[in-house]
Amino acid sequence: MPPLTGDSNAQNTAGVLGTNTAGGVGVRGVSDTFEGVHGDSSSPNTAAVAGVNNAAQGSIGTWGQSDPGRGVVGVSKSGTGVFGHSDTFEGVHGDSTSPNTAAVAGINNAAQGSIGTFGQSDPGRGVVGVSKSGTGVYGTSQSFEGVHGETSGGAAGVAGFNHGPGPGVWGKSAGGPAAFFDGDVRVTGDIQLVDAHDLAEEFDVSFAEVADPGTVMVLDDHGILAQSRAPYDKRVVGVVSGAGTYRPGVILGSSGPDIPRVRLALLGKVFCKVDASGDAIAVGDLLTTSPVLGHAMKAGDQVRSVGAVIGKALRPLQTGRALIPILVTLQ
Repeated sequence: MPPLTGDSNAQNTAGVLGTNTAGGVGVRGVSDTFEGVHGDSSSPNTAAVAGVNNAAQGSIGTWGQSDPGRGVVGVSKSGTGVFGHSDTFEGVHGDSTSPNTAAVAGINNAAQGSIGTFGQSDPGRGVVGVSKSGTGVYGTSQSFEGVHGETSGGAAGVAGFNHGPGPGVWGKSAGGPAAFFDGDVRVTGDIQLVDAHDLAEEFDVSFAEVADPGTVMVLDDHGILAQSRAPYDKRVVGVVSGAGTYRPGVILGSSGPDIPRVRLALLGKVFCKVDASGDAIAVGDLLTTSPVLGHAMKAGDQVRSVGAVIGKALRPLQTGRALIPILVTLQ
């Protein structure tokens, strides 16, 4: 049987028309090596191949199936590769049962600034991601922001809500800060600092000055930090934070790495170098600077202690030198 061909010069008239009223296929094309059905059109507003189904809801206009190839492929040099539109339902719907494959994937290999997947809606939601047990929306980038949110209105650029017991927004960083805010921060509830014990602030320190965590620090004549060297020094300003198992909860005055600075605990609990050689230290004793470099001692002289107290001992030390936790209360 010769191949079927069709030609029509009349407008709105089909070149080939196939009809089957008995429930079969209207037109079927089969090829072992190339396209089963090929459509070609020179009209800018007419589809090369069109599928229209006027039946009830749930019918299919165009259907493509391939195993293991691609069911439907759309390619365009300057227009839209695949376009989907619906007045009452999804414009494009993708469904997949593979655990490692996206139901709908958008990939753009063009230059910087290109868009892999774009979603727009007015006034609805541009992009919605929903998952019962996985990630609702996941964004990753090797050199830029994983997820970026921007708005010109009064709403948040990025908002996180958790209706259960977990956090609304969670941030973690392997190198830099877990969160950065360029502007005011408003908190309507409690701030809970996990595994944090003191409020610290960064101070300038001399290049030649070596100050380990737990060292008692004073101000020199130039306002630069130095290790304490004299007893009852009224220039005492705090203890270098980070010794033992205690870490700072809040750090003020942080600067770049080019300036030599130390984090000084000004308030809260911190491990401190103490010397009990001259007088044993009991829990609750006031502490002041000692003659031993960078160490505190019991403040036994009340008159000389005024303005030179570092804090209170939270653990006793009978003799010798050691790191003990103290409560920083400068007075």
